[in-house]
Amino acid sequence: MFKPRDASPAAGDRPLSAFTVTPRRPRSHSTPRDGSSNTQLPWFSTSKDTPREEDVRDAEAYEFVEHGEPLPAQPPGKPVAYEEGSTIDWLREEAAERERKRVIGQQRGLRGLLSLMQDSVGMWVVIVLTGMGTGVVGAWLDVLVRWLGDLREGRCTYGFFYNQVACCSGLDPGEKCNEWQSWSEYLSVDSIFAQSLLQSAIYIALSIAFAGSSAILVKSYAPYAFHTGIPEIKAVARKRRLLAAAAAAGVSVAFGSPLGGVLFGLEELDAFFDDGDVMWRGFVTSVIAAVSLQYIDPFGTSKLVLFQVTESRSVWRAFELIPWVFLSVVGGLLGSLLIKLNTAAAVYRRHSILHDWPIVEVVAFTAITAAVSYPMVFMRVQSSELVANLFQECDVAKGDYHGLCNPSAIWANVFLLTLTALAKVGFTAWTFGMMVPAGIFLPTITIGASLGRAVGLITQGLHRAYPTAWLFASCPPDPTVRCVSPGFYAVIGASAMLGGVTRMTISLVVILFELTGALSHVLPIMISVMVSKWVADAFGKDGIYSTWIAMRQYPWLPAREFRDDGQTAAHVMKGAANLVVVHDDALLGVLDELARMHAFRGFPVVRGDQLLGFVLRDKLRAAIDAIFAENPAGDRRCTFVPPSHAAEGDSSVLNLSSLLEEAVLQLRKDVPLELVVNMFQKLNLRHILFSDGGKLTGMVTKTDVVWLLTAQASHAGALAEDRR
Repeated sequence: MFKPRDASPAAGDRPLSAFTVTPRRPRSHSTPRDGSSNTQLPWFSTSKDTPREEDVRDAEAYEFVEHGEPLPAQPPGKPVAYEEGSTIDWLREEAAERERKRVIGQQRGLRGLLSLMQDSVGMWVVIVLTGMGTGVVGAWLDVLVRWLGDLREGRCTYGFFYNQVACCSGLDPGEKCNEWQSWSEYLSVDSIFAQSLLQSAIYIALSIAFAGSSAILVKSYAPYAFHTGIPEIKAVARKRRLLAAAAAAGVSVAFGSPLGGVLFGLEELDAFFDDGDVMWRGFVTSVIAAVSLQYIDPFGTSKLVLFQVTESRSVWRAFELIPWVFLSVVGGLLGSLLIKLNTAAAVYRRHSILHDWPIVEVVAFTAITAAVSYPMVFMRVQSSELVANLFQECDVAKGDYHGLCNPSAIWANVFLLTLTALAKVGFTAWTFGMMVPAGIFLPTITIGASLGRAVGLITQGLHRAYPTAWLFASCPPDPTVRCVSPGFYAVIGASAMLGGVTRMTISLVVILFELTGALSHVLPIMISVMVSKWVADAFGKDGIYSTWIAMRQYPWLPAREFRDDGQTAAHVMKGAANLVVVHDDALLGVLDELARMHAFRGFPVVRGDQLLGFVLRDKLRAAIDAIFAENPAGDRRCTFVPPSHAAEGDSSVLNLSSLLEEAVLQLRKDVPLELVVNMFQKLNLRHILFSDGGKLTGMVTKTDVVWLLTAQASHAGALAEDRR
């Protein structure tokens, strides 16, 4: 796919980026590695310094195409399907949508009324079904994940498909659950050594089985579901209305946060910023998904809140800002460190033997992770279970979670929680990007919550040791009344870590208070997110999602304002001498060879050095295939001059002027670069042609602008796929 290019300014017409040639046929029918041609084709021109085949890339198609082969062309008159992963031609799509609306509006009578009703209701039917489907699937997925996670440690005696919580429901606090048995108890193993060996072996074996089967499914059926998927959604959700609404519903179900899902689409996906109708559809889908989730009630709480915070008070004290700001700074630092470690791990994986053996990597690293995690209780349990208990305050009526509330074991718990957080930083940095579906939210929340709970325990221990110190003067004089709530410190730590990793702000705050129900502590959460983002931004402006977009070289243009330093369009423009162009009066067979040999989305059409227009490759191939179906002769000449302007001549000349794009933006190469970038951002353009006096001088594509905006990012283009 894409290869990183030299980002330094070039002299003359040589731009920041260059179009290159992608051979589509066997080597005997295409250009060799040195760029020379096996046969001289006089009717199209290529770059004078064509790069090696290793540097071949498509100037417009991007990440989702696995093999890079074009789809079969379709007959004229039918809409030509986009190749998988190609950018959307919004000018053409919006024109087609306006035409469809016009045709519906011209219909009369009962048929016209029914067509209008179908057009109005159809989208909302899909919206409602999408929301319901997302909620139902998400709810049962939560049930399945919890059951499989608990299955690694034991089983329910009266129902194999019950997880531990469901198996032990209805018991009084502190009462032992005899219905849930570990595997050593179920198999009647008495020796302590044999019990430990059996439990760890089953834990590691099932972990490998789950991760390995997931890797096989991803490798075989969903190669772009290998991590969170949000960078891919960001790349394809500009004005894809239904997809943006579905993404909002997914976030709503994943975190029990309907409002956070809508704000996530607004802030992180840039999906709603210029279209209120899209936001409204996303809101409806998000609400319906949340209602479906709560109706199924997979958590058995009749609430959407996943990690309920038990607040003993609704106020917080000024001295707590000190540990909270400390947690915010640590969250920003660790978030930035996690991004850098993850980037380094991804680049190493791409250029090592691991790239060729992704399933083996998953199995091996899962075995290592399980073996390291099993001896430490806070790493052995599921992350969702650990976070839920770290957010809880100690309560004698609820029992003690693995000694977390033992006042005599404060320093032991601080050590274990800190060790858990640091170990998860390393594991997350490596595993995020392996061939398994794995998000970044829950691991990041776990890291931050572990550190936050550790700081909360330290603060609580200091208050108990020095209750009369001036720092704690605002605490109640009665020592039996809780002054410090370590559970909420875990929430602050989680929000700080998330802010440092994702660089989200408003949507993150909303997701967190919907996730925890801590409505009275929104202000401390906002402070932690703000400080962590400031600290993390000092080491790099891009969050984890933007970093992966830059590394994968997805054609996503951020909405942020671009300012040039006096450069013009010539700074990124590819000069006419280095473009693959279609010449008027070319042979049909030569046009067929050109369309099949090159993977560009389209070609400028010239007559001599005069620019006639721009033709899309898919439309050109569809027309050529239709002509060949009637007459396979390829020696007929073709013209792109409109019939009214074409000179009288041989009637055998094929007129292909109808294939030219009706709306192609043309500029002079001395226009400010800032104007060019703004046009791509606001008009959803795929390309701009540059001319002077009617003569073609160059071209800029969306990919060139993407590279311009991401060239300064660390390892930009390092994971772009090579599609030869």
